[in-house]
Amino acid sequence: MTDHDHPAGRRAVCHRRRCAALIAAGVLLPLPALAGCSEDAREASVAASQDIAPAPRSALKNGGTLRWAVDAMPGTLNAFQSDADATTARIAGAVLPSMFTIDASGRPQRNADYLDAADISTRDPKQVVTYKINPKARWSNGTAVTAADFIAQWTALRGKDNAYWTARNAGYDRIGKVEQGANAHEVKVTFARPYTDWRSLFTPLYPKSVMGSPNAFNEGAREQLKVGAGPFLVQKRDTEEGRVILVRNARWWGEPAKLKRIVLQSLPGDKRAAALAEGSVDVAAVDQIAAKRVASARRPASSGSPRTPAEGNAGPQSNGNRAGAKAAAAENSALRGYTIRKALEPAYTQLALNGSSGPLADDRVRRAVARALDRQALADTVLKPLDLPSKPLGSHLLMAGQYGYADHSDALGEQDAGAAKALLADAGWKSDGADHQQAGEKAGAPAPDGYPDEDGDEPSDERYAGDRYDESDESDEDRPDGDSDDRNPARAGRGHAGAPGRGDRPAAAEAPLSFTGAVGSEVQQSALLRQSASFYKQAAASEKADADGDTGSAAYAKYKRYKMRAAEALGAAELIETGQGPQLPGSGGHPGARHAAVERAADAAAAPRPADGKTSRIAAVKKNGKPLTLRFVLPDGAGSEQLRTVGRRIASMLGKIGVQTSLQRVSDASYFQDHIAGGDYDLALYSWPGTAYPATDARPIYAKPQPAPDGSLTVEQNYTRVGTDHIDQLFDQAASELDEGAAHTLVAQADARIWAAAGSIPLYQRPELVATKKSLANVGAFGFATPRFQDIGYQK
Repeated sequence: MTDHDHPAGRRAVCHRRRCAALIAAGVLLPLPALAGCSEDAREASVAASQDIAPAPRSALKNGGTLRWAVDAMPGTLNAFQSDADATTARIAGAVLPSMFTIDASGRPQRNADYLDAADISTRDPKQVVTYKINPKARWSNGTAVTAADFIAQWTALRGKDNAYWTARNAGYDRIGKVEQGANAHEVKVTFARPYTDWRSLFTPLYPKSVMGSPNAFNEGAREQLKVGAGPFLVQKRDTEEGRVILVRNARWWGEPAKLKRIVLQSLPGDKRAAALAEGSVDVAAVDQIAAKRVASARRPASSGSPRTPAEGNAGPQSNGNRAGAKAAAAENSALRGYTIRKALEPAYTQLALNGSSGPLADDRVRRAVARALDRQALADTVLKPLDLPSKPLGSHLLMAGQYGYADHSDALGEQDAGAAKALLADAGWKSDGADHQQAGEKAGAPAPDGYPDEDGDEPSDERYAGDRYDESDESDEDRPDGDSDDRNPARAGRGHAGAPGRGDRPAAAEAPLSFTGAVGSEVQQSALLRQSASFYKQAAASEKADADGDTGSAAYAKYKRYKMRAAEALGAAELIETGQGPQLPGSGGHPGARHAAVERAADAAAAPRPADGKTSRIAAVKKNGKPLTLRFVLPDGAGSEQLRTVGRRIASMLGKIGVQTSLQRVSDASYFQDHIAGGDYDLALYSWPGTAYPATDARPIYAKPQPAPDGSLTVEQNYTRVGTDHIDQLFDQAASELDEGAAHTLVAQADARIWAAAGSIPLYQRPELVATKKSLANVGAFGFATPRFQDIGYQK
């Protein structure tokens, strides 16, 4: 059989619709590591579910323009077409009616701007929902929002007329009829089959002029929306400038929009840091590198401690350096106008195990892989540097903090290497006691730097400052050449010129060595920073010895100060070597250094990369003389480093139970469609968005693949190809259960069975980072909550 994914599985519309486009965005834009981040550099922790700088409307100015970065121009303005995307959803939320919105806990709430009431009025013999439309609700052309608009939308989306080019929306096919009630402002919806997620329907609601005919549906709302009924309207879709302009709706009957205009500007993720530095955007979702730049610009200079190159050069500067410093100062001035809003995004990263064939078709092997994972350590890797809660996600169907959330991972079992090995043995995979190495490793080769150690940890480079520096680390006396890191393969050689000999106590400099700012000095600059770090670290070890356990002594204070400086210098060096320090003169982000940075990245990508950082001495498990080797596919893009870090740690954990992994890095462009959707992988990492309607939206993700008449396998969105009839039955029952408590119980039971099947292992909720102008309120990391566009504005 060949695999294909159902066309309905490739829609990106809003949080409540699971879609390949959103998943691809989540996969291919994983957040890079926050290198060099110290406790002082972090902003205060925020509530995990939302961070939007809430403010009452009375505290906001009237007027102003908000420039909001979006990933791309919308493929269509019709949210029910297959090429709708996240930008489509944002526009629809601002200009079209939403019968129900989602609150911060992921629960649907009636939108009083459009509905006076909406309830199940009859349950037997059939479910009937009665909507009472707010009589003030009007389309921008002056006509009222009426039952006719509901009837037209149901007719278009019910799936009975193929002339409508629609990605069929689940739920509309359960409706038997839609009709006007006592008057034009009352709508009665009678369901042919009970539907628990009825609140998901008719959001967004389009006018009859769009839904009333196939031609209008297919073409009328692709490029423009002539009629709307939200606090804003679409004024212009400017393809050449890559922007959509929204303006206040003069006929809006609700609380008037505080902003005069919203400009949705197409801005790729890799260009957002520069846009923030230029001050050309007001709101932008960012990665951790951009967030770090904003935080660094806002951090006040400390007169009592040296400044790393990331903070500015305290030493004498040449004319060329002065120009660079002036540009950096201007950039920092612009960045100080922003703040970073952060929360747990309603989306999670999972380890997917392809159960269609090979060793992972055996559920015992899948469960063994799952029970080898230290999910807490993986969550800590991503979330702890951001001061966000780092507890592993315990559900496939609900996010932490969402109404009804419960951890059902005990259906699979906690991490237990012994139990994992027993499961493998039961499946016929046993150790013969011989040593093995990970697939792709060159026999006898020393472990390259930069990979996890045998405990799954990254090599100790102390690039995180403060208490993250491990006081129990060996001193540099136990390291060759006094080298404290030496893990970057791009460096010209090992050791540092001028490093002190063993037994010598260097005088720790009061500031890192300054740099000239010349592009050609990048390698020298990073080497000097690492040399400075080595000095600081040796001095820290000596001061710690002098302190002799007295944490109140001056020697101990120096020890703490020196170890932090070592971490800062190493962090700055790493930023330069990886091309992630555009604010540093002479760094890889400097315009003249970009070509060299690209070449270094290409060289690193071309080099063999073993799954584990060290030649493992754990015996491989074998069956019929063949070792168990799993192909772990990961995206190769520069923005996917965090995902690859998580992947390497997983590979190290699997090595402990004798499972070999072969890491295969593939292009971002082919990662999802060719490998995930195509089933060309054993292990993979990708993300799913959360939903307020799991009984409806999650079913295609976990539905048991079914044979199609042509011999292919219809997987819908279940790209692990793991499913059971029981799981399908639980979803079907939950979707038809009108008692909310009973429906939640069925969803919980389905989640437990999904854990037990071990095709998808949730690891952690993704962090949501949004840079906003400091003067803005009611906008940022929304989490689950539907934005109230009319309440976004600038503070007085």
